[in-house]
Amino acid sequence: MELKQQKLYKTAYSLSLFTIFYNLIEGLVSMLLGYTDETLTLFGFGVDSFIEVTSGIGIAVMILRIRQNPESSKSAFEIKALKITGTAFYLLSVGLLAGIILNLSNHQKPETTFWGVVISLVSIAVMVWLMNAKKKVGKQLNSEPIVADANCTKVCVYMSIVLLVSSLIYELTGFAYADVIGAAGLIYFSVAEGKEAFEKAKGKKCSCDHCSD
Repeated sequence: MELKQQKLYKTAYSLSLFTIFYNLIEGLVSMLLGYTDETLTLFGFGVDSFIEVTSGIGIAVMILRIRQNPESSKSAFEIKALKITGTAFYLLSVGLLAGIILNLSNHQKPETTFWGVVISLVSIAVMVWLMNAKKKVGKQLNSEPIVADANCTKVCVYMSIVLLVSSLIYELTGFAYADVIGAAGLIYFSVAEGKEAFEKAKGKKCSCDHCSD
């Protein structure tokens, strides 16, 4: 393998590790603040970040695999990671739905959504940078799996935008249902990500926009 290719694969692997550690920190902070401020959307966003850690580990293993053999099939570990990720996203959706019902029945509102605004802005900046960095490396390596992973980072950006909008609306207007509407938005993307994870586990090619055989 050429020296340039080795450096590019090393960069791709480093980006995957950064994704894992960033999501660990983001997940912990978001869940803690979401629980403290009784913000369902922020708490759910934190859980999503932890799920992304599992996905990120699978991506890191994938990069090591295709570095050895770009034409190789998914390993048993990658398939298991995808199934765990898909299941976790479905469970998150169920949990968020239960939280929405509970909040509506108890007329519960967040104490503040300030931290939702802060975390979502940081997340959008980081995820846009990650998406572009991964895509650049993937194209230089002519690697479809790495480019596909970069495209999937868009979903993280969308979820961050959902958190930002719902948090801003509540913080600026005090609109009682802003938080539950934001949580509903997270459910939509969680179900989509869960479905895609299982499609990938079955061997279908997915780019986060569509899957094909």
